[in-house]
Amino acid sequence: MTDLEVVRRPGLLPYTEGLALQRSLHTDVVAGRSPGVLVLCEHPSVYTAGRRTQPADLPTDGSPVVEVDRGGRITWHGPGQLVAYPIVRLGEPLDVVAWVRSLEQVLIDAAAAVGVPAERVPGRSGAWVGTGPTAAKVGAVGLHVSQGVSSHGIALNCSNPLTAFEAIVPCGIADAGVTTLSLAAGRPVSVDDVVEVVTAGVLDAVAAVRGGAPSRPWDETTVHAGSGSGLPAAADRQETAA
Repeated sequence: MTDLEVVRRPGLLPYTEGLALQRSLHTDVVAGRSPGVLVLCEHPSVYTAGRRTQPADLPTDGSPVVEVDRGGRITWHGPGQLVAYPIVRLGEPLDVVAWVRSLEQVLIDAAAAVGVPAERVPGRSGAWVGTGPTAAKVGAVGLHVSQGVSSHGIALNCSNPLTAFEAIVPCGIADAGVTTLSLAAGRPVSVDDVVEVVTAGVLDAVAAVRGGAPSRPWDETTVHAGSGSGLPAAADRQETAA
């Protein structure tokens, strides 16, 4: 476990306020004023677009989109979806791939805790239910690492409606679906049902990545586990899609 402060925001946290909070916390961690914070929340309905978003991914109904500094492409957040933002300094040298994989495991373990078997899909990051053409994404990872400090985080679909995903190409993946823990379990699964296991899992993941064996160092990296690639590839400002 770690010395991270854990903050669960009540109600719905407006996305732009959450983004400002992340940036403030990131500044504090970089400056050494904070050991790190895990923010747990739900957002009002909002589309967010990472740096790799393509015009064809955007909402077909003209809905507004918030551009963000994570990698990857477009996704949706809203009520019934648990979002966890670990604003933490990673171990040196940085191993962003290990960090992504650790957060994927948090999603997989949370799904298992409510009886839903989830797994990784080769070449695509996140947590998936089902295999082959029936595979559907239940949890995503989207990160930005700057000055050794990670921001953004994970999103786990619990009881949220899926209609908002129909207007976009979620995470830029056109040939796979999206699901929720409730649909996969065949019963209602709320954010409250998984928040404790997600919290414990993230804290363990932070401890592991800080003490784990690093594989490749980057100073500033952007990772979004919703895009099609399962492996990092260098781009401008050392962005990666995992």
